[in-house]
Amino acid sequence: MAFALRLTGHDRQWAEDVVQETLIKAWRNADKLDRQPEMLRAWLFTVARRTVIDGWRSRSVRPQELEEIESDAIAVSDESDRTLAAMIVYEALQGLSPEQREAIQQTYLRDRTVNEVAATLGVPPGTIKSRIHHAVRALRRALRERG
Repeated sequence: MAFALRLTGHDRQWAEDVVQETLIKAWRNADKLDRQPEMLRAWLFTVARRTVIDGWRSRSVRPQELEEIESDAIAVSDESDRTLAAMIVYEALQGLSPEQREAIQQTYLRDRTVNEVAATLGVPPGTIKSRIHHAVRALRRALRERG
């Protein structure tokens, strides 16, 4: 999937289609494939690369279809997405320990260095680094769960 993402310019939907097409071709040719892992891997990467090349070619030949936009469907910019994102991050921050939350707020939100935060809180810089490390991992996990 990572290889397909790079080939498609990080177009996730297209990359998923490429991976699916590659696996279908592997399934159809299973009896003919070399079972050595490095040979199989090379074959899969080649098929994926050729599938992407075929996709680029077909996109360049056919003009992209455009839908007619109704005047009622025109998006008006608002802050709802930004507000929702802020609420999700706030909830994720509440799941951290008070020490981790303070380390994140001081370093990321108030743009202070680890040494400044350590001096302010009266703890070694290594402790602040550890709190930040564990807090960022916990935030990633919490945000992933929230979508």
